[in-house]
Amino acid sequence: MEFAKNKTRRKKPPSQNPIEAAITSWLHSYAPVQQSQLRLEELVAQAPRRWIVYEPMVLLPAGSFDVGVWKELLLDLSAEQTDTLWVQILAEISKRTGGTHLTHLAVNEGIPAALHHKATEEHGHNVEIAKDLHTHENLLRSPTGLRVLHGDFGPVSDDDPAPDFDRAFWVSTRQNGVFQTWAPRWTMFSRGNIKEKARLLDFRSRHMENGVVLLEDAWAVDLYAGIGYFTFSYAKLGMRVLCWELNPWSVEGLRRGAQENGWSVRVVKDESDLALPMEELLRGGERIVVFLEDNRHAARRIKELNGLDMNILHVNCGLLPTSDASWKDAWDIAARSKGEEAWLHLHENVGVADIEKRREEIEQYFLGLAREDGNDKTARVEHTELVKTFAPGVWHCVFDLYIKRATSIT
Repeated sequence: MEFAKNKTRRKKPPSQNPIEAAITSWLHSYAPVQQSQLRLEELVAQAPRRWIVYEPMVLLPAGSFDVGVWKELLLDLSAEQTDTLWVQILAEISKRTGGTHLTHLAVNEGIPAALHHKATEEHGHNVEIAKDLHTHENLLRSPTGLRVLHGDFGPVSDDDPAPDFDRAFWVSTRQNGVFQTWAPRWTMFSRGNIKEKARLLDFRSRHMENGVVLLEDAWAVDLYAGIGYFTFSYAKLGMRVLCWELNPWSVEGLRRGAQENGWSVRVVKDESDLALPMEELLRGGERIVVFLEDNRHAARRIKELNGLDMNILHVNCGLLPTSDASWKDAWDIAARSKGEEAWLHLHENVGVADIEKRREEIEQYFLGLAREDGNDKTARVEHTELVKTFAPGVWHCVFDLYIKRATSIT
């Protein structure tokens, strides 16, 4: 007779948080054991436990190492001691990510609504600080709150009218199989948009008619292109994309990202190129054409192409807290499309209690535009996508406005 042998399996102890491991090792090397044990628990409790890797950078959450005991401790340390801590953190996180060599460390302090022009200085602990001079609206969504802890992030000044992109520090990631790259000192990256990017990739299959989606001659227009957040979703679907962006650093990121993904791209930025007829600008057949200019020119430029009978399926208006300044132009662009239908994707931050009311307001606004035009197009908000929470009780919403000929919309 055989008897089952009960073997007690030892549970594998949970792995230590790499930031905690780095702090422990670092503190023991710089303080007597008795003193370090007294402080270790407090230091670990007030240290960040999360991070994001955008190779080769580690990005820590807002407020990291800038509160309580850490603020006091870092003021008392030499630059060498502080830098040793940052290097140790990078080394421990590198181990957790499969040995990827991570070289830069920064804290993400968010994108400010207004910019304070600053004179930047090197602080005594390898942390850059700046003094405010004057303020203006942050139209380019520049990540000026980025707090550099370790590594060379490239030149600090943005006064050069022709930025030296090659001297900047660039990071990258892949989302939904799409490569994206940006210079974190000069360009924002919204990790939370991954859900909306994936939705656009699947959009045509969920909204196709008669089971067929033909995109060979289809176009998309992205009025706030950034580094290619939504532009790349349309390009991956096989559409050609016209896009507009004000930030030259974002345009460069879009160009590099498009090339890495294998898509041809043309950047229209010089005065001589911007003065060329649209038909000539599109003659090269590039998958993506991006204009480094205000998107107020988009409707006029696309109107020049009426003779090409463009089938514009999507117009993306991806600006927060609201993209409403572009909605009239987005309607004009979509209403001129030769196709039977088009979609506008309208981004806005909305209080949770006001979402349905806002949906109705948007629908009525575009129905009013249709009546003013007197053409055969009409519109309805087909769907409201809740992308992510922007603040307590506030959602980043995308209102999908469906435009179709009045005789066929139901």
